[in-house]
Amino acid sequence: MDSHDNKQDGKYSKGLEGIIIGESKKSYIDGERGYLAYSGISIEELAEKSNYEEVCFLLLHDRLPLKDELENFKSELYSYREVPDLTYEIIERTAKYPVHPMTVLRLAVDTLPVYDEETEINTEEANYRKALKLISRIHTITAAIGRALRGEKPIRPKPDLSCAANWLWMHSGKIPSQEEERIFDIVLVIHAEHEINASTFSARVVISSLTDIYSAVSAAIGSLKGSLHGGANEQVMRMLIEEIGTETEIEKFVEKKLKNKEKIPGFGHRVYKNYDPRAAIFKRLAEQIAKKDERVGRWIEIGNKIEKIMIEKLKEKRIYPNVDFYSGIVMYYLGIDIPMFTPIFATGRIIGWVSHILEQLKDNRIYRPRIIYSGEKERKYIPIEMRR
Repeated sequence: MDSHDNKQDGKYSKGLEGIIIGESKKSYIDGERGYLAYSGISIEELAEKSNYEEVCFLLLHDRLPLKDELENFKSELYSYREVPDLTYEIIERTAKYPVHPMTVLRLAVDTLPVYDEETEINTEEANYRKALKLISRIHTITAAIGRALRGEKPIRPKPDLSCAANWLWMHSGKIPSQEEERIFDIVLVIHAEHEINASTFSARVVISSLTDIYSAVSAAIGSLKGSLHGGANEQVMRMLIEEIGTETEIEKFVEKKLKNKEKIPGFGHRVYKNYDPRAAIFKRLAEQIAKKDERVGRWIEIGNKIEKIMIEKLKEKRIYPNVDFYSGIVMYYLGIDIPMFTPIFATGRIIGWVSHILEQLKDNRIYRPRIIYSGEKERKYIPIEMRR
């Protein structure tokens, strides 16, 4: 088929924008009205009433659990928390190098299949168990990375804490307050799933070749590392702390960025043409925290002013804050260092990745798209001595 024909019949879309690649029951986005739901339940309801473990069950099974099902699920999930000694060793050794924590995360995850006797077993039951192992162990790994970056030894997981409380315990060495546990639980819930974004698509593409689930998750981690995907939350916090001097300079800062055609991190989204519902939840959460933390109050004030200026100046383009704009404020309040923001994103999103991987395997076909060739179609080979 001629490349011109490809363009004419509408099959070509740069960045696959608007291209449908399959069906899923995991999450639904209405970008026009700013709505997100996991398996039909709005993100607002889940953030308010649910918890990360229940959301994990929901995304894996496409329904909410009964009480005894949830207890059994948590018991199995928590039993997989510990990671091999080699994994801790890799984390401690590589965290000393000037590499991004997401690189350390990818290396650590790549140690897990070595110690899993079911790595090459691709039955539905084995893959489900591996999914639970990955959910639990990525929590353990990212907490250990956070400590390694501070030059501290890892703390082993506890078997009786929630996912949120256990992560905070392993990261700080202190049992969190109920408030801290609840805040971090909301962070995990909001990051859990978001349709067919770049990292989730990467996971589905890789697993479609019928490789192992660990390889697919490793690919997703590599994709999430990028500044156009998970890395944006780090840029927002650095902007609030380091780039903007005083509140009187905010408008000049934004105008200069726009004049130079530079992006303001934390704004705009490929799908949402309205306020990102996840950003709205994080904003409300940050505003509550601001009542008792002056630093958060100042960052919220700056954020509100940037938001107002951006919406007014770019209202025709319908540019609004996305999930990254306020999430960093909440994580920083919890004592999480900026380089760890994207690993936290992965800590929550692991459930989205594995649930999509298992869904892909239920009705699999290997991805094999085409590309428009834009070079010369036919030319002669010229011997090297005759080339000019």
